[in-house]
Amino acid sequence: MNLIKSRKRVTDHGEVFTPTWLVDAMLDLVKDESERIDSRFLEPACGSGNFIVKVLQRKLAAVECKFGKSDFEKQHYALLALMCIYGIELLADNITECRENMLEIFADYLNVQESDDIYRAASYVLSQNLVHGDALTMCTSRNEPITFAEWGYLGKGKFQRRDFRFDTLTHSSAYSQEGSLFAHLGKHEIFTPTKTYSPMTVKELASVLVNGAPKGSYD
Repeated sequence: MNLIKSRKRVTDHGEVFTPTWLVDAMLDLVKDESERIDSRFLEPACGSGNFIVKVLQRKLAAVECKFGKSDFEKQHYALLALMCIYGIELLADNITECRENMLEIFADYLNVQESDDIYRAASYVLSQNLVHGDALTMCTSRNEPITFAEWGYLGKGKFQRRDFRFDTLTHSSAYSQEGSLFAHLGKHEIFTPTKTYSPMTVKELASVLVNGAPKGSYD
């Protein structure tokens, strides 16, 4: 694998890709988390997806082990695995490639096509979870605050989405430190979603690509 695309990109953006062997070694340091279906991972400079592709592959292996005998559960937990992976990338071509790489891994695992609802639902999730922006300024390429969707699986084919601003989430560790003015507060008392959506099925998530924002959302 070529670790750089061009010397100019290295100079302008410090862009150097992490080799596969090093990604695996680093993920082995958090092996239990990297193989847990609903653990959440954020790569703030995700490039074309070297790290998060490996995370997805590990999560999908866990899905296969636990739910491989049921197509319904396999599809829904595979989507949950995808939903729990996030990335931010400064360069437009990289974020496009990253989304394509993640979608290809997901589609190959489930053996689904572009016309399938689960494929289109995954494509929508990736459009929300993998952000074209700057992790340092915490803004998108449109200079808007980065917002991430927190997805949860409610069971029986229903997913719940709540949106949180990235700049708010980054304050979590400061609030929870012992001795902090806010240490006695629960996170639910400090961090509230900017928007909560009504539960959605795979079919409803897939339809967002055609029909726009999910219906039934409320502030």
